[in-house]
Amino acid sequence: MTRLARTADGTAVLGNDEGFVPLASADPSLGSVDAALRAAPDGLPDVADATAKPVPAAHLDFTSPIADPGTLWGVGLNYADHAADLDETRPDEPASFCKPATTLTGPGGPIRLPPTEISNRVTAEAELGVVIGRTCKDVDEADVSDVVVGYVPIVDMTAEDVLQRNPRFLTRAKSFDSFLVVGPWIRTPDEVGDLTDVTVRTVRNDETVAENTVSRMLFPPEELVSFHSRVMTLRPGDVISTGTPGAGVISPGDEVRAEIEGVGSLDASVVR
Repeated sequence: MTRLARTADGTAVLGNDEGFVPLASADPSLGSVDAALRAAPDGLPDVADATAKPVPAAHLDFTSPIADPGTLWGVGLNYADHAADLDETRPDEPASFCKPATTLTGPGGPIRLPPTEISNRVTAEAELGVVIGRTCKDVDEADVSDVVVGYVPIVDMTAEDVLQRNPRFLTRAKSFDSFLVVGPWIRTPDEVGDLTDVTVRTVRNDETVAENTVSRMLFPPEELVSFHSRVMTLRPGDVISTGTPGAGVISPGDEVRAEIEGVGSLDASVVR
């Protein structure tokens, strides 16, 4: 059972319920999270084998676990209930889009809202992220576990007023700096187990805005990985954010949280 993360100073760490150790203390050949991503599908070292003593997670400050992200995929309308809430037609195929690496920020954020003359209605959405660890193409759903490092909590943002002006503005509405919060760690599949009953919850100022289970996804994580691998070659550090059960409008001073049962909890503050 393993969690892969980076501390605020960039140190790659490996952890479990007891705490985190420097990754290099468990395997000197793995000096970075990027190196660990490539090794993870074949198995990561055991925290118990490290030459360092575990430090509890509560005593550490984390940044995004991915230092050099690849392609950041988002998926819209992937929960049947969310599509119905928005009065949108359920897509027959994954409604996916890409976000630039400059949107990525770590736990705590902050999420920086655009100037009001550009957008005055931004929403935050909790999502389950899938992290790729092996270069792959045309992967069958049954083989997805061979290429996935693990899962990570994500808070995705949308400038909804920009999007509502024209659906073709989706990329712009999703691509402001800090519009993708990722962390605090990647949790390996053996620790997460069956995703079916995992609950994804969007929380704003300690109030649950929306929640649903992975079983209610139109396209489950395995299908999303397989589908996108048929579009392009997937590489270590690519992330597929699997869609949200629902979004909440955010304002400066708000605190947003993504709660993914069995994976982790991710908080970020909102500023302008």
